[in-house]
Amino acid sequence: MRQKQLMKALTLATGLAIVSSAWAEAPKEWNVAGGEKDEAMLLEPDLENGMEVYEVCAACHLTEGWGTEEGTFPQLAGQHRDVLIKQLADIRALNRDNPTMYPFALPESIGDAQALADVTAYIATLPMNPENGVGPGDNLEQGKKLFEDNCVKCHGDHGQGDAEKFYPRLAGQHYKYMLRQFEWIRDGKRRNANPDMVKQIEGFSDADMVAVIDYTARLKPPEEDLAPSKDWLNPDFD
Repeated sequence: MRQKQLMKALTLATGLAIVSSAWAEAPKEWNVAGGEKDEAMLLEPDLENGMEVYEVCAACHLTEGWGTEEGTFPQLAGQHRDVLIKQLADIRALNRDNPTMYPFALPESIGDAQALADVTAYIATLPMNPENGVGPGDNLEQGKKLFEDNCVKCHGDHGQGDAEKFYPRLAGQHYKYMLRQFEWIRDGKRRNANPDMVKQIEGFSDADMVAVIDYTARLKPPEEDLAPSKDWLNPDFD
């Protein structure tokens, strides 16, 4: 069944040129009330079905939900469930431009609002990668100051985010993924970006951006949210 759904998703990918014009014309919205997002948040999740639905996601985000260090795919493990629901619903509603993910996020590929409720609940249970990608590490003091002055109010002093306000957890996320998203938000290329954040970071230089994201990528989630480190898993580790 999942293989058939995946084939349908791949077929849909060939039609992305058609929906690209819809993306261009769609209004930019941060957090519209109602719709599939609110519906999914009110449903009781089925973790077993969520694990099955996640098979489609795992092809890119990996079985562990850790994404890729080079930043092509974000770490999903440990992210707030409400944030995941919002982003999936936004992509499905053409409110966030993501041509790569769009065909795999459609109801034809993973299911209806219940599937959103199920798969996001499952993802939220996955332990996070303890060794996420970080940046060059050469301007962390400046990065810390920029983070404290501009990011703490919404994302928290440890990058923990705020599920109720749909602010994502940043701690533990890959540096290169965050850097790309930060640049798109700053430059007005992410349709569903919070306008308050766009305004907050509009004056950031490229150097500021690298510094603050490098610092942010080094913030660690609580130990109980992390998978064992590679050293701990190594039988030769002393």
